[in-house]
Amino acid sequence: MELVFLTALGVGGASVFGAIIGFVFKKISHKFSDIVLSFAAGVMLAAAVLGLIIPSIEKGGKYGILVTIAGIFAGAICINLIDKVVPHLHKLVGMDNEHHNNSNLNRVLLFVTAIAIHNLPEGIAAGVGFGSGDTSRALIIAGGIALQNIPEGIVIIAPMLSAGVAPKRTFICALLTGLVEVIGTFIGYFAITVSTAILPFALAFAGGTMLYVISDEMIPETHAHGSERGATYSLIGGFCLMLLTDVVFG
Repeated sequence: MELVFLTALGVGGASVFGAIIGFVFKKISHKFSDIVLSFAAGVMLAAAVLGLIIPSIEKGGKYGILVTIAGIFAGAICINLIDKVVPHLHKLVGMDNEHHNNSNLNRVLLFVTAIAIHNLPEGIAAGVGFGSGDTSRALIIAGGIALQNIPEGIVIIAPMLSAGVAPKRTFICALLTGLVEVIGTFIGYFAITVSTAILPFALAFAGGTMLYVISDEMIPETHAHGSERGATYSLIGGFCLMLLTDVVFG
């Protein structure tokens, strides 16, 4: 339980760490951000497959593959429905060209709210990973999510400051987005603790949410600023690093 608590703080704290970087380096280039985010996408892709989807099949018994497929689609559809209500990063990037005007404050706050809402299922995925009983893979999943949260935390800062939000309130908003992820981690962990019968479906559900985020949000975002080739190799690098980690520590 202590490890889960520390991991939850680490996953949520990654957003805050990114926010601090955003305060210090307000003009981080798109290329650098895209490379880091692509690397995180590769890590998350490997974590989703190795740490969530494959264990779901293994623990699902006779009909494990059907349960896994159903869980993957359920997770993807869940995030898709959330996107319908509150669009996420790449659907709001047009704000970058407009945020100098204070009238865009509401749009900036929508942007931050979107990040917070999308952080909940990501936190749940981290918590579900621990519910599987495989601590090393659970840490890999949490590490991938945390790595993705750093550039996400960075991009919160500049738009809010430019929209006239005070630095203190900007930091509090970043802190709240991280707190949502901490809450999600505990929700995922305790849900599995209460009923291990749902574990195969829950693992696949978490994997589906991660696959959707990678394909619908992270890859489009990293390919939108002219750094497609570097982003692609960075994703492959992150994926291979997790393969190596899984072999060495799995």
